[in-house]
Amino acid sequence: MKVLQISTVCGSGSVGRITVDIYHTLEKQGDDCLIAYGRRTAPEGIHAFCFGSPVSMGLHVLSTFFKGEHGFASASATRKLIRKIKEWNPDVIQLHNIHGFVLQTELLFDYLKKAGKPVVWTLHDCWPYTGHCAFYDYNNCGQWRDGCKDCKEYRNTYPYALFKNNTANNYKRKKAAFTGVANLTIVTPSRWLADEVKQSFLKDYPVQVIPNGVDQTIFRPTENDLRKKLGLEHSFVILGVANVWERRKGLSYFCGLAKKLPEDCKIILIGLNEKQIRELPEEIIGITRTENAEELAGYYSMADVFVNATLEDNFPTTNLEALSCGTPVITFETGGSPESLDATCGRVVRKGDAEALRLTILAEREHPMKKEDCLTRAVQYEKNDRFMEYAALYHRLWGQGE
Repeated sequence: MKVLQISTVCGSGSVGRITVDIYHTLEKQGDDCLIAYGRRTAPEGIHAFCFGSPVSMGLHVLSTFFKGEHGFASASATRKLIRKIKEWNPDVIQLHNIHGFVLQTELLFDYLKKAGKPVVWTLHDCWPYTGHCAFYDYNNCGQWRDGCKDCKEYRNTYPYALFKNNTANNYKRKKAAFTGVANLTIVTPSRWLADEVKQSFLKDYPVQVIPNGVDQTIFRPTENDLRKKLGLEHSFVILGVANVWERRKGLSYFCGLAKKLPEDCKIILIGLNEKQIRELPEEIIGITRTENAEELAGYYSMADVFVNATLEDNFPTTNLEALSCGTPVITFETGGSPESLDATCGRVVRKGDAEALRLTILAEREHPMKKEDCLTRAVQYEKNDRFMEYAALYHRLWGQGE
């Protein structure tokens, strides 16, 4: 079986890592896999094809900023991708994120409808069925249910249309493009997103929930000297991790906590940019983003608790990484974030309630959850088990088409 995965990136960020993990799962069982990606680079040893270019991406950025049209530029890059699909002739096509300034989605879906191949589309966010945004929880918006006719946030949310509100037209174009594929199955990592999809214009497609998984040969309890290096031998360490610390990731809540927690409570945030680090309260230790998973596992292992103050999310892998290192999780009740937890390894706080978050952290300090219970819960998110579900789905769809 030949499986083509299409993703904005290959190997970087959570979606890029999931793409590569599925690749390795297929490779181990003898299937042939190719990853087609739009920007950045691919890890060594991966059979990958880059269809994007800096020029194509730059023009797409301009189209988004000035015309409010995201996902409708990069026509030349998309044609290059389609030529590769025809040449390689996969049995199954797996879509991941197709936004991110890399694809003309109408061209791609027009081809998919004509090709008639089985398609699996994993929704890592909500962009496919909205007129603009990738997440809408932060603004408590439900306009995606009936056309995104009066968007107020197009300037303030990714993909940031600075000059023109084109959300209603984008919605119509997406609905026309993304519906009507004969053999398309949607995968969501969370039950929450599956329920949202069933209320959207994608509701007629079958939906399967496959939770994200993590590499537990890397994300596992490790002995290290990070506490000693940071002078935190006697501290209660609170960890936060994000690829990008934008407003929906809850940076402001950590800044507020820093002034209200006891002195022995120390916050470490990973994934900040240099400007954000300079502006942090002195009580917070800020660290820039790392692509070194072993280093990240060391920070999870040394922390007493992982706090996910996310205000918009699907099924964050950071929760799984923390649990796999034996670290309990506190999260806001946001999207699918609580789904990876139970009462033995996590605590859930009403979204946006800063005082409840503070009190919950103090409760964990006084009555800590057991590392063993976190590890027991994490077993179900071992990546090989989770990604074998993708392989089984591909084989089932391929078999139906034979």
